[in-house]
Amino acid sequence: MVELTKAYVLINSELGSEERLIEDIKKIEGVTQADRVYGVYDLIAQVEAESSDRLKQIVTGTIRRMSGVRSTLTMIVIE
Repeated sequence: MVELTKAYVLINSELGSEERLIEDIKKIEGVTQADRVYGVYDLIAQVEAESSDRLKQIVTGTIRRMSGVRSTLTMIVIE
């Protein structure tokens, strides 16, 4: 059994782009959960990947480059 690298990504979005972003984020391979939240951040996504390099690619290469994403905070799960 392959152990996956898991992270939670907190996302600040542009005002009014939350609904579109959440739907687009849910379609990304490796995203296992995505929800809107209240507080300092607007969205949270759970991401799982086969390696830390792949996880980095998903977060920095895909999520952070999406139109409407202002900033992210990534928390990698330790087990």
